[in-house]
Amino acid sequence: MKNDINDYSDNPYFDMFQKQRLKQLSVGQQSYDYRIKLLNRLKVAIEKTYRARILEALSKDLGKPNVESELTEIYQIIGEIKHAKAYLHRWMRKQKVKTPISMLGSRSYYVYEPKGVCLIISPWNFPFNLTFGPLVSAIAAGNSVMIKPSEMTVHSSALMVEIISNVFAEDEVALIEGEVETSTQLLRLPFNHIFFTGSPKVGKIVMTAAAKHLASVTLELGGKSPTIIDKSANLDLAAKRIVWGKFMNAGQICVSPDYVLIDESIKAKFIEACKKWLNYFYSNQPKDSNAYARIVTQRHFERLTAHLDNATSQNATIDVGGEHDKASKYIAPTIVSNLNEKASLLEEEIFGPILPIVTYTSISDAIDYVNKKERPLALYIYSKRKAHINAILKQTRAGGTCINNNVIHYSNHNLPFGGVNNSGIGKSHGFYGFKAFSNQRAVVKQMTFGITESLFPPYTSLKEKLARLTIKWF
Repeated sequence: MKNDINDYSDNPYFDMFQKQRLKQLSVGQQSYDYRIKLLNRLKVAIEKTYRARILEALSKDLGKPNVESELTEIYQIIGEIKHAKAYLHRWMRKQKVKTPISMLGSRSYYVYEPKGVCLIISPWNFPFNLTFGPLVSAIAAGNSVMIKPSEMTVHSSALMVEIISNVFAEDEVALIEGEVETSTQLLRLPFNHIFFTGSPKVGKIVMTAAAKHLASVTLELGGKSPTIIDKSANLDLAAKRIVWGKFMNAGQICVSPDYVLIDESIKAKFIEACKKWLNYFYSNQPKDSNAYARIVTQRHFERLTAHLDNATSQNATIDVGGEHDKASKYIAPTIVSNLNEKASLLEEEIFGPILPIVTYTSISDAIDYVNKKERPLALYIYSKRKAHINAILKQTRAGGTCINNNVIHYSNHNLPFGGVNNSGIGKSHGFYGFKAFSNQRAVVKQMTFGITESLFPPYTSLKEKLARLTIKWF
């Protein structure tokens, strides 16, 4: 580990980092009004100045329909800003706590102070939302920020460079474009906090790099988010919501239902209901629908079609879809059942428009199936039976859960969002995002003579008795 900041001078991003490092204390001391001013400038940029160009960039990069982009990108960012503005004054206040009688004569409180210079590494699936969302939290907490967006969404990244440079001073917020080597170089710098959104595999690399500087991390990862459906569920409504949550953005969502665990007696009815809603949402020709997105790159297209090839080679059933077109990076909304338990669709996070169906005969079997895998970012339950709902909640672990719905918990800024273990470390959104980018600093102010001073050395038999009384009564 390097001990002197100048030891990093050979890093191509050192100068930018050093500018922010030298200004971090003055940035952190900026007033509530200044932080609100920055948030308002970002809000105007996203909501008005660049709105049309954001929609255009998302269409070019991911084939995203405008309505989907409005709801999953712009609405989320503006919601995060509004929430921060509504509560920031409260978050920045001194937080008083009780002081025990053994510390008579003092007062105690804590404050949230900025961590310093932070790095945000954002993904490609929701490039604006998952870049500017954490940025809102970092600004609200009073940090300087360097941002590395995904190289896969080139139009979105190029536009974000323009937005950031027009809204912020470089020594407060800066955005760097580049590929893997850029991220590698940035991770060598001694940031105070790193916020990463992406895969568990890369998350481990980020955490390893952060450990060299003992930097704190927020890791928003993913995994295989299960959806459990029992016989009491409203199947038609469940199918409607699952089809929406799974195939939005062509399934390229970290909290989308990765696979369905369903009572085997209702599997056929559920698939039929899914067919109905797929046809309603995307017509019987999804490729021609203006509501259906595309796969981000050829590499991801080939990864997903390899999953399908692996499944069919083991005699799985393609119940719906399966069609694909390499030239347009199109994969139809697809439902697969009768999978071998070792099929890659059941082993790896899918992150695409393929929904595997797995059946069970008892709710305990479903719970056991979930618990054999890594802890997921989200777990969804469709049931009217309180006993089943409570059993699943108590006997499984997940970052978040929706009951009789999916995905929507992400949009509530009052809730912590994040994973657990393999699906993530730390929480984001609203106060939880502000807290992630803050150090909770404890303060004790001595007002008068402190009772503990009566126990200072030299130690006597009387002080020994007083110490025992203190332990017993205070």
